[in-house]
Amino acid sequence: MVQGAIKKADVLIEALPYIKKFQGKIFVIKYGGSILGEERVRKCVLEDIAFLRFAGIKPIVVHGGGPNITKRLHEEKITTKFVGGMRITDADTLKVVEEELDKLNDLIIEEITAHGVKAREFKGKNNFLKAIKKESEVDLGFVGKIIDFDEEKLNSALEAAIPVISPIGISDDGIKYNINADEAAFFIASRLKAEKLILLTNVLGVMRNPRDDSSLISTITMDKAENLIAEKTVDEGMIPKVRAAAGAIQSGVGKAHIVDAKIPHAILLEIFTDKGIGTEIVK
Repeated sequence: MVQGAIKKADVLIEALPYIKKFQGKIFVIKYGGSILGEERVRKCVLEDIAFLRFAGIKPIVVHGGGPNITKRLHEEKITTKFVGGMRITDADTLKVVEEELDKLNDLIIEEITAHGVKAREFKGKNNFLKAIKKESEVDLGFVGKIIDFDEEKLNSALEAAIPVISPIGISDDGIKYNINADEAAFFIASRLKAEKLILLTNVLGVMRNPRDDSSLISTITMDKAENLIAEKTVDEGMIPKVRAAAGAIQSGVGKAHIVDAKIPHAILLEIFTDKGIGTEIVK
């Protein structure tokens, strides 16, 4: 019993220098995909995010909602097509996208506040993200590219709460756009010069062999990341994440982390322990 208690104390002591180092710093956390729909995983992730706030860190959550949107479109018999990983978004699809993202935003806020931490919504109706139509060889409809956000509003919210951002943008002429959540997270982290950009996924991180857990690469530099892409060690699904993480670091973000959200308390293990559990991308 005493040994167990000592072990717990050791864990807290290991975390102490990191807690001191990151006081008052901004972490941008991208959270979406199937791991957002799994209740056990979601509750664990949001508990970690609440912990960060109690530890004096300023987390910002940017969420997606692809699987929920796809399921709802299927139920409504609305055909959905993807080009280069982007969902072609007509007016009917955009309505569903916004409704499903709003529901997820409400859920995330409800579950964060259950831990005694304030959370603040940033939805499409708040006109928070500024966007223009995304250029593409194929017309993507109402798919947008983020060009700006209301920094003053975000910084004001950060003083008292965890901002929870839904990736719906609006143009100067009042047209709403569906924005890729990864792109929104990278843009916000870069602009704010965040200490960390944390990408929650359903894989361990960057691996030399996707079928061998022991082949996880704990730390890579931006140059090394490009080499791994060139030699096809980094697979298709991970390429945009690794490239965008490297781009965010180039723009002033301290470090980027790719972490498997299915591991209980993955964020805390990655941030507050010496070894970490995922892949960190550094300058």
